[in-house]
Amino acid sequence: MSAIVNVGLPHMLVLSAILFGTGLLTVATRRNAVAILMGVELILNGAALNFVAFSHYVHGMIAGQVVALFIIVLAAAEAAIALAIVLSIFRHFHSIDANDTSTLRD
Repeated sequence: MSAIVNVGLPHMLVLSAILFGTGLLTVATRRNAVAILMGVELILNGAALNFVAFSHYVHGMIAGQVVALFIIVLAAAEAAIALAIVLSIFRHFHSIDANDTSTLRD
């Protein structure tokens, strides 16, 4: 016997808020540059899920799905550029700690 699970808009919004909050917490508390990038990705995924959820529950609207597609493309470009910057920082400082880059100010 199979149970039908009805996933509604509140479920999607709670999941989106959890992703967004986890991303914010990660960005605010981590010093590792790669962990900060992962937090930014979580924030973008939470926002994209929010757009898709509202787009799904407002019938006939695909604008949220289009915006989510742009967010995914933006996240891919951001990850590629940010990882190149992290690699450059690692080559110079031999560390990916975000606090080590404070010497760049001088």
